[in-house]
Amino acid sequence: MSPRSLTRLHRLLYDSPRSSPRRPIASQWRHYHGAADWAGLLDPLDEHLRRELVRYGDLVQAAYHAFHSHPEAPPDATRHVALPDRSYRFTRSLFATASVELPRFLDRFATPWMTQRSSWIGYVAVCDSDHEIHRMGRRDIVIALRGTATCLEWAENFRAGLVPVDDGNENEEKNGNSTSRSPHAPKVECGFWSLYKTAGDRVPSLSAAVVDEVRQLVNQYKGEELSITVTGHSLGAALAVLVADELSASMPDAPPIAVFSFGGPRVGNRGFADRVEGRGVKVLRVVNAHDMVTRQGGNVKKLYMSKARELRVDQFDPSAAAATAGRGALSRVPSCLASPSS
Repeated sequence: MSPRSLTRLHRLLYDSPRSSPRRPIASQWRHYHGAADWAGLLDPLDEHLRRELVRYGDLVQAAYHAFHSHPEAPPDATRHVALPDRSYRFTRSLFATASVELPRFLDRFATPWMTQRSSWIGYVAVCDSDHEIHRMGRRDIVIALRGTATCLEWAENFRAGLVPVDDGNENEEKNGNSTSRSPHAPKVECGFWSLYKTAGDRVPSLSAAVVDEVRQLVNQYKGEELSITVTGHSLGAALAVLVADELSASMPDAPPIAVFSFGGPRVGNRGFADRVEGRGVKVLRVVNAHDMVTRQGGNVKKLYMSKARELRVDQFDPSAAAATAGRGALSRVPSCLASPSS
């Protein structure tokens, strides 16, 4: 998915007759982070929430810019990431590795970076400004992930079959009680899971890198009020849900975790959606009403309707600019993390 679709969503959020306030939200930060599923904030769109969405959209754009500025850079090369919000400090690069290979003859038609197995896909950052921490009411840890860019990532996108996912409980797996054998086991799309869990020759898997870095940051700032925000666009939005699900299981006392998803496809079956919801992860999907990617997953009647929320933008609605201030084209509808069970 081209970053242009993120730009369209971003522009609609930006274009408002009123500027976004930058007043303190410390007393209500959990509300804006989804503690009550963004009740009362989406229709009309709350100005403080709009500012949060624009901020996280900017951070995803930074992931695109960092990758496309040096797409050929090897995985172990130092990469400069220019964060648009200087309140945040970059802490770690993240990579996704494909488990599929393209036919050799295609190498003649694509630049090397388009066919390399491991590619830079995003980063971890942490709010490091005392002023902004005071305004927001907590120190925010962010994971930002870009969308599809390489041939192998596109190939993984088309692997739409569902595969069982572990529940992160090592004791159950050792005792042979893994829920993956259940007919209602959580499952996610194969390609997303492959990019999330596959390790590269010189880089760890996206899964291992995120968990390791976030654990270190949570320990480093232990005793402070913290939040974890995972944001991404298209493929990055799908991976963001997998990241949030694993973080919620890997840290028993994890800070509140929210996903701000831009133009994201559906990720898994009903069992997976139940698990994400049961672990307390909050998901807000920002989608273009005409974007087919966000409806990917089959027959709508078979989809599990979770407590995720959807902010729908209609780019062809003539009132779109006004709607971004909270009137009309942005609305709250039940959404889903799920595609049909299999």
